[in-house]
Amino acid sequence: MASNTNVRYSDAELAEFKVLIQDKIDKAKHDLELIKSAYMNDHNNGTDDTSPTFKAFDEGSAVMSKESNSQLAIRQEKFIRDLKSALIRIENKTYGVCRVTGKLINKKRLELVPHATLSIEAKNMQK
Repeated sequence: MASNTNVRYSDAELAEFKVLIQDKIDKAKHDLELIKSAYMNDHNNGTDDTSPTFKAFDEGSAVMSKESNSQLAIRQEKFIRDLKSALIRIENKTYGVCRVTGKLINKKRLELVPHATLSIEAKNMQK
């Protein structure tokens, strides 16, 4: 009977996931920079010479835009943190193991959601 301690992805598979996750981190950091630069440049909409009514609408829109960009930035930063945590799990060789069931998370799920810590089975138990 096989020991349950060997339930993990192989070093070769972990290396593949590491490349996938590093690519996602690089893209996420790039996207975060775009969000932050949009946030910083939001105040310059060139409405100084337009009617006061339009300017009031535009300023309201700018505030909403800043808020949504801020929310996007927060979500993106959390995504990057989650991906970095996944890299740590790869180093610890615990990556891809469901934290509830102890079983391997489906490889396709990890390719789509590389920072997942729950199997679909465990996720469905939460509902």
